[in-house]
Amino acid sequence: MTESQMLEYVATQLRLSQSQVRNTIQLLDEDNTVPFIARYRKERTGELNEDQIRDIQHHFNYLRTLEKRKDTILKSIGEQGKLTPELKGKIENCTVLQDLEDIYLPYKPKKRTRATIAREKGLQSLADLILAQQTFEGKPEDYAEKFINPGKEIDTSEEALAGAGDIVAENIADNADIRKNIRETVFKSGLIITTARDESRSSVYEMYYDYSEPVSKIPSHRILAINRGEKENILKVKIDSDADRALEIIQKKIIKNRDSIFTSLLIQSIEDAYKRLIFPAIEREIRNTLTETAEEQAIRVFATNLKNLLLQAPVNNKVIMGIDPGFRTGSKVAVIDPTGKYLEGTTIYPHPPQNQFFEAKQILTRMIERHHVDIIAIGNGTASRETEFLVAELIGELPEETSVSYIIVNEAGASVYSASKVAQEEFPDLDASMRGNISIARRLLDPLAELVKIDPKSIGVGQYQHDVNQKKLHESLHAVVEDCVNQVGVNLNTASKSLLTYISGLTSRTAENIVKYREENGRFNSREELKKVAGIGINSYEQAAGFLRIPDGNNPLDNTSIHPESYDATNALLKKLRIDDINQGGKAIISQIRKNRTEIRHLAEELRIGEPTLRDILENLEKPGRDPREDLPKPLFKSNILKIEDLREGMILKGTVRNVVDFGAFVDIGVKQDGLVHISQMGDRFIKDPHKILAVGDIIDVKIISIDADRGRIGLSMKGIIREKS
Repeated sequence: MTESQMLEYVATQLRLSQSQVRNTIQLLDEDNTVPFIARYRKERTGELNEDQIRDIQHHFNYLRTLEKRKDTILKSIGEQGKLTPELKGKIENCTVLQDLEDIYLPYKPKKRTRATIAREKGLQSLADLILAQQTFEGKPEDYAEKFINPGKEIDTSEEALAGAGDIVAENIADNADIRKNIRETVFKSGLIITTARDESRSSVYEMYYDYSEPVSKIPSHRILAINRGEKENILKVKIDSDADRALEIIQKKIIKNRDSIFTSLLIQSIEDAYKRLIFPAIEREIRNTLTETAEEQAIRVFATNLKNLLLQAPVNNKVIMGIDPGFRTGSKVAVIDPTGKYLEGTTIYPHPPQNQFFEAKQILTRMIERHHVDIIAIGNGTASRETEFLVAELIGELPEETSVSYIIVNEAGASVYSASKVAQEEFPDLDASMRGNISIARRLLDPLAELVKIDPKSIGVGQYQHDVNQKKLHESLHAVVEDCVNQVGVNLNTASKSLLTYISGLTSRTAENIVKYREENGRFNSREELKKVAGIGINSYEQAAGFLRIPDGNNPLDNTSIHPESYDATNALLKKLRIDDINQGGKAIISQIRKNRTEIRHLAEELRIGEPTLRDILENLEKPGRDPREDLPKPLFKSNILKIEDLREGMILKGTVRNVVDFGAFVDIGVKQDGLVHISQMGDRFIKDPHKILAVGDIIDVKIISIDADRGRIGLSMKGIIREKS
């Protein structure tokens, strides 16, 4: 497949124009980053977003890998002297790697098998005789006698026929069309069957102790659960399929003349090929395919949840107290100012074994008054709800003029951060145990800026994340963080090294050099100054500049997402509109222009830029320095507490979505245990994907439909309460 054919194929698969695919691949091959292409090369891509660009990249990389594999296979078969024009054409026209491997299987060098041993004994011609099905007189043994050779351990005609049957069976098993037909049949009609290795053993897999489900319908999360149960040696797993139907398919393909004296031997070889060679291989392939598909879905779920978590609205202009709850070692407390600066920290012991409840309240009260704390962020780990009870009671006792609220914050990864090199560099004088509470407070202040310091896999918004391909998971989550950071943009003068590392065109080294430059030379006053940083070349500057903001810099355009390459066009536009200061006035004029498509087209032609670029410029001029997260719903703050004993079926409560998985969503409604909205309770119609309804961080109303206090399980429903997300 030529590059041109690849472009045509990918365009068809993704329903895009060939020019969109061609230009995108060219830009990627020129080492442009996905965020840069999506934001600043819209004219060339036809305004493709990051996901579409990554889809093109993924499909094209797959085809390039396929072509390399074709070259290897063609060379291998050619060296064997078996490459016919027909076979070559079949290989060259292949578009699926599995089909390619099926074609190659008969020519693939094998380890010693029963068939290769039989060939070494000189039985290939007898096998060919059986397969030819052109012998109609005599008995098979009569033809096998001439192959008796004690020197090669063939003492009887029966042994000769058995060896030839092994060759025939392998020949059948290597038939690409047969394997494809059987694979499709097993996938359509097969069953996944699971049983317990020990039925008396209690485990979380008990629903799978005697379970079956069609291969074609089993959902991804059940595949991963079954795989884990098998790996932990609790479950036995197999695929059951209609063997008679499979044998019928093979016989129809292989048996051409039933009058042959070798027909019964051929049928035996077909049965042997299916049971010993074909089905075990197909079973492995299908389970691998199911696992791969399930892993891809789990990775998508994780990526979607991570994106929604990272893009939650920041809490601006608030003094925040962060509490990392704990029993034995106490609860760690930290206060940060509206910029995230650490002000004070301490440890309180309101829970067993010390039980210094009242002393803890006094300490917190003094800190709240001293720093004028607005919000208390409580980590959702061990002792979270006990700490919430303390905080809620404390807030109720504060003077009316002291307005304080609290919120439960996902603390996943806080302990990972506290022991990390990043945390040590930020707070070298603090003990590791006193850093997690700062992270909890900061991730409320600015979730994106804080969470980028933590390995995305440690943030805890996935499903079966430890069971999936870790390399693919890392690549997917890294792409999500990269897209989020560049979508929001960062302040060049305050961004941490961790945040800068994700900026388009920057590396860990250049991010470190930027921080070092700030420390040695003071704040940046312009984007142009970035070129003075070691390691920032022309290409790095081009890729990064538009995503870096400089509030109160020399050029107000440096605080927008307008790229420096468009400054001349922007200034010409401002001059035409008679606007001197983009931060004052002009918004009404710009808003009006943005609504007039005809005027935009004429303006773009006059300014010699594309319409998509002009629309982006107008959007930035209308709202300079805008954070795209500003329009998102704010977190749900509380001042009182609920216990599971307070709940009643039928109650309607507000809650925060903590995690969305294939089978539903977990919602924090203010008690110790998150409630589950099963996918069947998300609406009055069939819902295939919970992510079409909910996202991590959403504030929703839910109705309690079941309470199991002993097991800590709460069933929730959204039916008749909210509408599907647009």
